[in-house]
Amino acid sequence: MKVFKFGGASMKSSDAIVNVGNLVQKFEHDPLILVVSAMGKTTNALEAILHSLQTQNEANYFHQVEELKAFHMLIAGGLFREKQHKVFQRIEKTFDELQDRFTQSISDHPGFEYDQIISIGEYLSANILTEYLIELGMPCEWMDARQLVRTDHHYQEANVKWDKTEMLIQNKIKAIEHRSNIFVTQGFIGHTAEGFTTTLGREGSDYSAAIFAYCTNAESVTIWKDVPGMLNADPKYFEKTKLLPIISYKEAIELAYFGASVIHPKTIKPLQNKNIPLYVKGFLAPEAPGTTIQEEGDRDHLIPSFIVKKNQTLISISATDFSFINEDALAKIFDIFYTARIKINLMQNSALNFSTLVDADKVEIDKLILRLSPNYKCKYNTPVELVTIRHYDDHTIRQITRDKEILIAQRSRQTARFVLRG
Repeated sequence: MKVFKFGGASMKSSDAIVNVGNLVQKFEHDPLILVVSAMGKTTNALEAILHSLQTQNEANYFHQVEELKAFHMLIAGGLFREKQHKVFQRIEKTFDELQDRFTQSISDHPGFEYDQIISIGEYLSANILTEYLIELGMPCEWMDARQLVRTDHHYQEANVKWDKTEMLIQNKIKAIEHRSNIFVTQGFIGHTAEGFTTTLGREGSDYSAAIFAYCTNAESVTIWKDVPGMLNADPKYFEKTKLLPIISYKEAIELAYFGASVIHPKTIKPLQNKNIPLYVKGFLAPEAPGTTIQEEGDRDHLIPSFIVKKNQTLISISATDFSFINEDALAKIFDIFYTARIKINLMQNSALNFSTLVDADKVEIDKLILRLSPNYKCKYNTPVELVTIRHYDDHTIRQITRDKEILIAQRSRQTARFVLRG
């Protein structure tokens, strides 16, 4: 079994899906699991629809739903000549149900509502791709991740119940492998024991690919991207980038943890646990070698890697009564951040201050300060940026920090991190 993951960029148009079909045809005699993301910017569009639902903005809601429906109808129209094809009926039914959602009661749990609506994107992309591959004559079947990946109730970032998930996936494949060898499923999606849909965290389709690989003891996982593999820097911010041809699981998880956008941070562990290699390749040049991620990588240190996180907020917290920021104080601060579901990208503390860096667009700073205010004073700087350098030297540090104000600098033997302004 091989597992392929196709992201939103590889599913953004009918032409893009034709390319996916051409690529899959090269492997059509192999057992394959295809894990797909929502098409193009569908997840962003569904998040906007959810916001309109929560704010009860009726005009916006119905306009946004119609726009997204038209987008999917346009893609399907470029793939299927028969206008009575069942895929059009499925799209119609899905968006009719989404329109009806506006008049129904909204859950008190915003994460629950998020998962039920946002998961529509992957449902549609998986169904459209499945029907297109069948149209090409391939023995293909859709497997609904909402019945296979069992999770807890931690909506928006659910935790996988591994033993149950492994049993469900293996049983499903055994039941249908006599008639199909290509199985399409949704990335990013799971379900609770009661059947409610959950999601595995933003950009979690990579993780889904690793889950299916782990549960089927797959030969390999390939993530197909719009870049030729893992690069040592984001081309949006750096003119000269280098391909990382081979890296270790350890290096990959470090890069993902620090914010490298090519791989979801949770992807590596299940693959490492079963020694399943991960390939990152460009779908525009599928024959190119790309990047191999495996157990050993004796060249990890040869190429420095740069990870940039823009639009950050640096928060400085100190006690109102001049108390030390000790273990007890840190525990209380962390509890506030955990309750608010705020992820910390970097932290540093001194005797009287605790500084933390968070994504500016994911934190309501005034509400956070209010929660901290009984016992702590807060100051903050925004926007700032976080730059992480793996395998740094003095030259790379000078290159990154030139003409910037350094607000925080941290260094270990392999990693240097800077919070910069300007």
